[in-house]
Amino acid sequence: MDQLRAMRVLARVADEGSFAAAARALDLAPAVVTRVIAELEEQLGARLIHRTTRRLSFTEAGDDYLQRVRQILADIDDAAVRVGNATGEPRGHLRVLLPPALAVHQVVKHLGAFRRQHPQVTVELHSPGPVETMDESFDLSIVASRTPLQGDFIARRLARTEVVLCASPEYLDARGRPAHPLDLQQHDTLLPPLSDLQRGITFVAAGTGPDDAPAESVTLVPGRPVLSSSHIDTTYAGALHGLGIAGLPSFVLEDALQENALERVLPMWRLFSITIWAAMPTRKHLPARTRVFLDFLVQLFGGEDADPWLIAAGCETRPWSAGQAGGARGSAQ
Repeated sequence: MDQLRAMRVLARVADEGSFAAAARALDLAPAVVTRVIAELEEQLGARLIHRTTRRLSFTEAGDDYLQRVRQILADIDDAAVRVGNATGEPRGHLRVLLPPALAVHQVVKHLGAFRRQHPQVTVELHSPGPVETMDESFDLSIVASRTPLQGDFIARRLARTEVVLCASPEYLDARGRPAHPLDLQQHDTLLPPLSDLQRGITFVAAGTGPDDAPAESVTLVPGRPVLSSSHIDTTYAGALHGLGIAGLPSFVLEDALQENALERVLPMWRLFSITIWAAMPTRKHLPARTRVFLDFLVQLFGGEDADPWLIAAGCETRPWSAGQAGGARGSAQ
């Protein structure tokens, strides 16, 4: 039995939570994963995993062995990184966890350029849903967060994305262009499920003074939208097809804004921003393949507390004055 291979299989079973998922991640037949674990348990003379039809869990001996296996694998990988970083071109397989919309609208379209720069690096993208913190089972986690990140990991800022309102020009030509957030009460909207919006949506007008103090704040509790979805690309498709006004991250909208397929609505008002981070486990030696991909992303998106997508589309949030929007108009419930 190849004990090192068995250790890697065991660690992947723990990471994925099932034999079947580990088999898919390792590109092995499920029966092979089952046999490798059984052979490892036989060699050790101890059961490592409790198996049921619904779930698996590690025994006390298995949990202790797994922790030691992780350290051994980390030391082996660290030794390989030392040699690889010193002897040549970045190479190997890179596993990246990231939100689906960021993968679809930004990362994938730039992978060709990365591939031309580093042809020996292959990239595996996992996009099961929102990513709110670093996952140690991946080389790199791209995290989108409205609050500062906390945890025992390394994180580099890639960019800031502003959530903005948008609609198709055809819809706005037919229904008019809102001049103030209260005007949205007369429009069709595309929003997340209403349970997520019980406290309302707050708009803040960009300030014009030296301290950039907000000129006005308005909170709206929206009525029932014409389309309600927690899936970003469903909302994006609805906006493109003229269903109404949607709020979406700027990184989703970049191409549509540049091509005039969508138009920004209320560009003098802010909703909120999300910071995008690249997070990775704390390691003594960062693999060259991870380092070059991280450097590529930082260069691509700027690495600053700024929104590169609104800048590229030429529709950054503009300073506001009360006279431009008819003065302060309070709030609505």
